[in-house]
Amino acid sequence: MTCQHESGGFGGNVGHDPHLLYTISAVQVLALFDKLDVLDINKVTGYVTSLQKEDGSFSGDILGEVDTRFSYIAICCLSILKRLDSMDVEKAVKYILSCKNMDGGFGCIPGGESHAGQIFACVGALAITGSLHHIDKDLLGWWLCERQVKSGGFNGRPEKLPDVCYSWWVLSSLTMIDRVHWIDKEKLVKYILDCQDAENGGIADRPDDAVDVYHTFFGVAGLSLLEYPGVKAIDPAYALPVNVVDRIFFGRCST
Repeated sequence: MTCQHESGGFGGNVGHDPHLLYTISAVQVLALFDKLDVLDINKVTGYVTSLQKEDGSFSGDILGEVDTRFSYIAICCLSILKRLDSMDVEKAVKYILSCKNMDGGFGCIPGGESHAGQIFACVGALAITGSLHHIDKDLLGWWLCERQVKSGGFNGRPEKLPDVCYSWWVLSSLTMIDRVHWIDKEKLVKYILDCQDAENGGIADRPDDAVDVYHTFFGVAGLSLLEYPGVKAIDPAYALPVNVVDRIFFGRCST
């Protein structure tokens, strides 16, 4: 809580400027530990909603950069706080749809190149707002499935190398549009496991590279979506364990 700014948003460290990226991380961490009650919900809500622009988009902070990632973050954050009705959802959805491309994917702004990370942000936001019916699921599913390369891993866009982080960005989107059965799940599991450091633990972006927390999280999250034995279920839209999402919205804790 020492990273919270007087505006209601959170920074990446004590004394840092607030940003939506760090605000959603703070809310997610507090949700994991069942500590959302320590938040001044109205203050955080005010910060998030203050960043929505007239066209429905969101900037990440007061500097004004607009990106569909920020739309997702705002929607996800307010949904977790049960304050989604405090923003203009209709305009937000309309803006996200304006970022949809002819290939079925989504970019960071209207006309921006389709990218797996941006697709997760847009599909996740549409899932949370009950707006998935606006997506051409077969067209988008085909684009996402084409991200799987010979090694079994996913890349983020055409002609790029595979990266474990896309095990989450691509797979979560495929899960939300019910097209996971279009990929080779066994090959993806093998790719993720091949990126492990067998001696010291952790997961890297690619086999034999240095491991880090970022890719370890997304690797485990991908394995969860693949129903790998011993890994708890994760919600594809909120990027939180299903039992945490159940506790937030239904007041129960599933196993």
